[in-house]
Amino acid sequence: MSAEKQVVIFGVGDFARIARIYLDVDSPHEVAAFTAHRSYIEEDELNGVPVTPFEMLTETHPPDRFRMLVAAGFSKVNQVRAGIYEECKELGYEFITYVNSQAIHWGPNEFGENTFIFEANVIQPNVTIGDNVVLWSGNHIGHDATIGDHCFIASHAVVSGNVEIGDYCFVGVNATFRDGVRVAPRCVIGADALIMKDTEEGGVYSVRGTEPLEKNSWDLSKF
Repeated sequence: MSAEKQVVIFGVGDFARIARIYLDVDSPHEVAAFTAHRSYIEEDELNGVPVTPFEMLTETHPPDRFRMLVAAGFSKVNQVRAGIYEECKELGYEFITYVNSQAIHWGPNEFGENTFIFEANVIQPNVTIGDNVVLWSGNHIGHDATIGDHCFIASHAVVSGNVEIGDYCFVGVNATFRDGVRVAPRCVIGADALIMKDTEEGGVYSVRGTEPLEKNSWDLSKF
């Protein structure tokens, strides 16, 4: 297999493990290894694929032969994933971008490097998605929307047309954005949040969770 199709996944958690499955069955890439900083490695392989300490990666999987996918989550409002991405970049690694074959997207669109787009995303025309972005499954990204670098969008969010989402934002499940709003960088948009106007940088927009009734399920006489 050609060098540009050989990939090392940075990560040993759920995202990394699942990303390997998607790449195996729905991309031309072959996952040659997982990697992580040595202190985070507990086993020398993950699902039959070797796990190589990142401190040794340039020796075992050099950047002239292997490309990278950083498959880390949204810890510290995506700063952990961004830091790893920059660390790999400084070592000379290039990155893949993955768009699931069951995602629906109409060009022209721009997708940055190390961006991972899961199935059932609907991406309308003239959308720009930055570097190091994760779009989990089932989101709607409206026309002329912009998603900045290092963002993580969970499932079933509705990003209406002409919305701008700044760098380092997290968007929770079922969040909705009115058309044309500007989401400032480093915001956390909680599950089910409705964003109707521009946000402030670093803002946290959450919806209170459903509280349990003062009775148990077996006390419900009509259920």
